[in-house]
Amino acid sequence: MRTVLLRLVFILVSAWGLLYPFLSTPPEHETEITEVDEKPVQPPKVEEKPLHNVKLPDFGEIQDVALKKKAFFDFIKPHVIAENKKILEERATLEIALMMVQFEEPLTKAQKKKIAKIFEKYKLVADSNFSQERLQAALKRVDVIPRELALMQAANESAWGTSRFARIGLNFFGQWCYKKGCGMVPQHRDDEAAHEVAAFKSVQEAVGSYFRNINTNRAYRELRELRAQMRAEKRTIDATELARGLHSYSERGSDYIDELSDMIRHNQVYFDEK
Repeated sequence: MRTVLLRLVFILVSAWGLLYPFLSTPPEHETEITEVDEKPVQPPKVEEKPLHNVKLPDFGEIQDVALKKKAFFDFIKPHVIAENKKILEERATLEIALMMVQFEEPLTKAQKKKIAKIFEKYKLVADSNFSQERLQAALKRVDVIPRELALMQAANESAWGTSRFARIGLNFFGQWCYKKGCGMVPQHRDDEAAHEVAAFKSVQEAVGSYFRNINTNRAYRELRELRAQMRAEKRTIDATELARGLHSYSERGSDYIDELSDMIRHNQVYFDEK
C-alpha cells in the first residue's frame, strides 16, 4: 500500500513540474523589455530662397584661403572698377563745367541737363546757373573710392561672400534700409528696431548703392574731406588713409578701421591684378 502511495506522489510531482511553466506568470521584474533608442526627429532645414537670379560662386566650399580670396576678388572687382569708371566720367562732366563757369562761358542746355542728373543722383541741390561754389561742392561727392578699400569692406562685411545677406540678397557691404519689405530682417534684431538689411537684384546694383552711400551720407563727410584734400595736394587717393573716415560705418569704430587697414596691407597682391 505504501509503495502505491509513493508512486502516486512521484507521478503528481512530475506532472506538476511539467505543467508549472505553462500555469505560472513570471514576476513583473523579470519580464524582458526591449527599449528602442529613438532620437528626436529634426525638422528638415528649409533653405532660404535667394532674392535674386544671380549665379554666385560657392565661396564657402573653397577650402584653400588663397583660392577663396582670388575667387572673391575676381567676382567683385570688375563691378568696383566699372563703378569708378562711371564716377570718373561724371566727374569729368563737372570739371569741364566748372572750368567754363570760371572763364564765364555759358553752359549748354545739354550740359545743364546732364549736370542736373548728377546733382540729383548725389543728393545735391542745384541752382539754375550751376554756380562755381555748387560745382566745387559736387566734386567732393562725385569721386572714386579706391578699389582696395571697396574690396576690403566687401570681404569684411560679407565674410568673404559667405554671409546670409550676401548669398540671399547680394548685400556684400552690410547696408541697411528702413522701409518695411526693402530687404531681409536680421535674425537677432531688437524688437523695437525697424531696419532691414538691403537686398539687391544684381551685384552692380549692390556696388553702386555702396558707392552712393559713401559719397552722399553725412556720416562719411570726413572721408570725403580727406579725399578732397588729397586731390587738392595732387596726391594719389590712399585707401588706408581714406579708411580713417569710416568711424561711423561700424559700431566697432577704431577697431574696425584698424582691421580694414591690416586687410589692405595683407592683400596687396590681389589689388594689383587687372
